[in-house]
Amino acid sequence: MKKENDSKVTEFVLLGLSSSLELQLFLFLIFLLFYMAIVLGNLLIVVTVRADTHLLQSPMYYFLGHLSFIDLCLSCVTVPKMLGDFLQEDKIISFSGCLAQIYFLHFLGASEMFLLTAMAYDRYVAICNPLHYLTVMNRQLCFQMVFACWCGGFVHSITQVILVIQLPFCGPDKLDNFYCDVPQVIKLACTDTYVVEVLMVSNSGLLSLVCFLVLLFSYAVILVTLRTRLHQGQSRALSTCASHLTVVSLIFVPCVFIYLRPFCSFSVDKVFSVFYTVITPMLNPLIYTLRNTDMKTAVKKLRKKHVTSCCHVKE
Repeated sequence: MKKENDSKVTEFVLLGLSSSLELQLFLFLIFLLFYMAIVLGNLLIVVTVRADTHLLQSPMYYFLGHLSFIDLCLSCVTVPKMLGDFLQEDKIISFSGCLAQIYFLHFLGASEMFLLTAMAYDRYVAICNPLHYLTVMNRQLCFQMVFACWCGGFVHSITQVILVIQLPFCGPDKLDNFYCDVPQVIKLACTDTYVVEVLMVSNSGLLSLVCFLVLLFSYAVILVTLRTRLHQGQSRALSTCASHLTVVSLIFVPCVFIYLRPFCSFSVDKVFSVFYTVITPMLNPLIYTLRNTDMKTAVKKLRKKHVTSCCHVKE
């Protein structure tokens, strides 16, 4: 009779998005373009916010810079591995690598959810209490809120990893996704995982749902306030809130669908996974820059400054 350690799983096989070699090559080119857009777009926002003193002193853009940094890091957790797997027949990930993906995915994902909630509070104060905005949203409070977001993400992710690492894995070893995540990994455990599934749903699912409901409520209050002030030139604030609501919907709807239900597979799970790990980080820079006059002006200033410095160097 084999000992438990002899049959312990040391690596997982990722089934990926497709088994067709031709389709995988096509997907490689598509997602490579997506990844380049994610990196360039989010780096542009981070550099622009850091380079522009006016934007850096604004609480909203201070949060936006951190949001872009999180999106940049979040894409690096799954996309490079996925791109490499498109070019390989065997899509293997070690057990430790799988745990690392779970940790960083939930660490960055939860931090982003908390940060979006902080951004909603920032917009609430700016629109509903504009006279005291700079007093309330001072630099120290902004730093404390961002720090709390990172700490909340850490606590959430370390809880996920602790629950997973205690489970026995002795086969099968095939994960029906292009990266490691809690729902797929738990299904491979060689034990009854009902209690763990309930704990994980309570952790990830309720976290997503509660943050989503808080955000919807805060923006509902903001929109009601704006409705009475549109004649006072509040169309710009309405545009900003529309951008934030778009980002919130793109992130929270897939997360609520995946994590706030029993861990069973649906055909659309991979689509939702692609959405919040690839599509959303790519769209965020477009949503925030194309609909935002301050960001577009700052980008133009940065480009003009770069062109001028290049001309001086050539001379």
